[in-house]
Amino acid sequence: MAPPKDKKEMTSLLRAAVERGVTFFDTAEVYGPFINEELVGEALAPFRGQVVIATKFGFDLDPYFDPRGMKGSPGLNSRPEHIKQAVEGSLKRLKVETIDLLYQHRVDTNVPIEDVAGTVKELIQEGKVKNFGLSEAGAKTIRRAHAVQPLTALQSEYSLWTRSHEKEVLPTLEELGIGFVTYSPLGRGFLTGKINEKTIFDSSDFRNILPRFTPEARKANQALIDLLALIAKRKQVTPAQIALAWLLAQKTWVVPIPGTTKLERLDENIGAVAVELTANDLREIESVASKITVHGARYPEKIEQMTGR
Repeated sequence: MAPPKDKKEMTSLLRAAVERGVTFFDTAEVYGPFINEELVGEALAPFRGQVVIATKFGFDLDPYFDPRGMKGSPGLNSRPEHIKQAVEGSLKRLKVETIDLLYQHRVDTNVPIEDVAGTVKELIQEGKVKNFGLSEAGAKTIRRAHAVQPLTALQSEYSLWTRSHEKEVLPTLEELGIGFVTYSPLGRGFLTGKINEKTIFDSSDFRNILPRFTPEARKANQALIDLLALIAKRKQVTPAQIALAWLLAQKTWVVPIPGTTKLERLDENIGAVAVELTANDLREIESVASKITVHGARYPEKIEQMTGR
């Protein structure tokens, strides 16, 4: 993974986000591993009661592996005893008595989802967790888990260039009253318009292994950026703000979580809330986007297989 950023700078950034009205923060034990939870816990300690912190379990971290598949093999582990162990660690690192929202990071096909939901239900009854969520789970898995312990949220990738959830997952979430937290809402930076086929990523950058980020795929996918740029110019905003505004316009219960390490990007992302896309704007985006074929898979096959059904 890329080396961690300066702790003081990131603490300042997190606190600046709170000062600007951001109340929802997302982390996971695997980020670092552990380092990000520690950073979030320390940085947000002065704001207890003002913010909601979500974290995730679901990977074997001893021995450590790179969950992005750049080395070694991911080890999924959602056995009940492992979930409880993970939660104890997260509580300490986040410096909280209760985890606001606890996700299963990826569906573990070796453990029935009913057992996972039942374990989280116990943790909720014990006061260690408030809400249960899944990540990258399919409609059937969502229904099975929800029947045991009602889900508050699903977290999955969703943006103008990742829309596979629209057919089955979104209708299921709407039916069951489950929120949708969308990660990579800016397509890992591609939808900002600041990346093209000539962009060179650092050797530690995760995007180097993603099929969608080969130079050929980036060139082919430029049509989507051209669309965003066209609308952005008309609205006098940035392509990134149009991409986020499009997500916010989909459903009131869709919550994008763009990540950044830069204050100016934080302000840009927050500015998307004020961007109004009219019905005509949305129809235009849909009309053009429907004719664009996105090239390249989201992940290498090994990682894509972790997506639930």
